[in-house]
Order: sequence, then C-alpha cells, then structure tokens
Amino acid sequence: MAPLEKSPFPPDSGFDFVGIKSLHDDIYPAIDVSKTANLQQPGKVVLITGAGRGIGRSMAIQYARANVATIIICARTTSELDEVESAVQKANASVRVRKEALSVTDGAAVKDLARRVGEEEGCLDILINNAGLSRPWEPIGDTDPEDYWQVLEVNLKGPLLLLHAFLPLLVKTAETHNSHVNVINVTSIGAVTVVPGGSSYALAKLALQRMSEFVGLEYGGKGVNVVGMHPGAVVTKLANEIKEIKDYLTDTPELCGGFVVWLSSQERGWLNGRYVSATWDVDALEGMKEDIVECDKLKVKLIV
Repeated sequence: MAPLEKSPFPPDSGFDFVGIKSLHDDIYPAIDVSKTANLQQPGKVVLITGAGRGIGRSMAIQYARANVATIIICARTTSELDEVESAVQKANASVRVRKEALSVTDGAAVKDLARRVGEEEGCLDILINNAGLSRPWEPIGDTDPEDYWQVLEVNLKGPLLLLHAFLPLLVKTAETHNSHVNVINVTSIGAVTVVPGGSSYALAKLALQRMSEFVGLEYGGKGVNVVGMHPGAVVTKLANEIKEIKDYLTDTPELCGGFVVWLSSQERGWLNGRYVSATWDVDALEGMKEDIVECDKLKVKLIV
C-alpha cells in the first residue's frame, strides 16, 4: 500500500496517533518473532477466541513462532479449528494445541472451559477476546432489534463471560510466577468513531474498550495487564459483510498477530486499561510512553 499522506478518519479517532508516517499495514521486524529474538515467550499458555480464521488464526501462528507452550484455540466450527491446528503445528511442531468448539455467549460452556484449563494446564498467561460479530450497516430504525442485540451479546457479553471465568486463573498465574499476565480485548477504531449505520458494532466495541479500563483498574495491581486493541482493517468474513468499509481493508492479519506477541512479550503496565492500534509502529509508541502516562491518554474521556 502506498504511504498515507493524511488520515481518512477525524483527529479524535487516534488513527494516526503515532504519526501518519509511523503506521504499518503488514508485519515488520520489531514485531516479527522470526527477526526479533526477545519476542520469544517459552512456557506460556495462550487462549484465543475467534481463532478459526483470519485475525485469530494469525495470532495463533505468531504465538507458535514465539515458542509458547500451549495454545488453546476456540471457535464454533470444528473444521476451522482443525485447519488452524495444522497451521500452528507447521509453524512450530513443539507447541501443544488444544481445540475447543465453543460459543462465547454460552456461559455454562465458558465456565466449564475455565475449570478444565485450570485443572489441566494449571495456569493461563494470555487471554485474547477476539470472537466478534457484525451485521450489514443500517440506521437504527431499519434494524432488526434482535439482530442488533446479538451483535452486543457476541462482542460484549462474550468477553464478559470469558473475563469472569478466567480472571481468577489469570490472577493466580501472575501471583504464582511473580510476573504479569495479559488480556487483549479486540475492540476497534469503531469504538471511538461514529459512522451512520454502524451503531450496534460500535456500541459493543466502545463498551468493551471501557470494560478493559475497568479491568485494568481493578486487576492491574494483581499483575493483569489489559488493553483494548484495534486489530487493523483486515479482510475477514466479518468485515466483508460491511460494504461501507471494504475500501479500507488494507491491513494483513499477520500485522495484528505480530502486534499481540509484542504486547505480551514483556511487562507493559503503562498501557494497562488503554486503547492501542495494531497499525501503530511500536518503537514510535514506546517513544510516547512518558506523555501517554503523564497525560493519561488513550482512554475514553469526555473533553470539557
């Protein structure tokens, strides 16, 4: 993609927060574990929802390359999980893969999974709430309220159920290892922008972003680092259903896969509870650390 000269979004979207020339649309050395050895994360246990294709699949592959111990991939479709398992083992045959056919809105199933992971793995280092749902965009008065609410259930209730079930294990892991653990909630630039027709998805992602801030406040002192992350504008089955954004789908899933590996590769409490974008150059972002913390940036706020 040719370098952008100006942001296609308004300034308060944060699209070019690190500078228009410090944006990426594909994986690059600083977040590519094959080129940057300190991204390796041996021994960790990672759980990814929505892992059957697209962004979730890429995350699983990049964590395999980071030499984690176990990757728990969750999706509703068993055949997709089988394909991702093969891709992960091709990337690193030593990584253990657990496949879990799961709907994130099934509270009993999520609770049972947390019990089994606690008993069988004994820890969880990284939880990625990636499962999502959208509908074709239309004005609120033209929507089916049941379809509208289902978008909120998958994008907001799903992560809530995962957090409620797994936070005790995450806290235990941080305490036992005297280290940090990571929660990455896949939100969206839609959480901080208002576009006609996109309200169900945007509301769900905005609420998830705010939930991330609450989790950071409530559990940061217990070793849990959480961010809400825009994964980039990636061609996925979900995104393809929204004709209004097709021209913006220029980012690769590998970009987000590499970015989450970078996020969890070391303790980054200065980002706890904040919004980040996988498109931002990580060196540029690190260079803004002092300003971000001092001015308490990258949070949902009312400007008065």
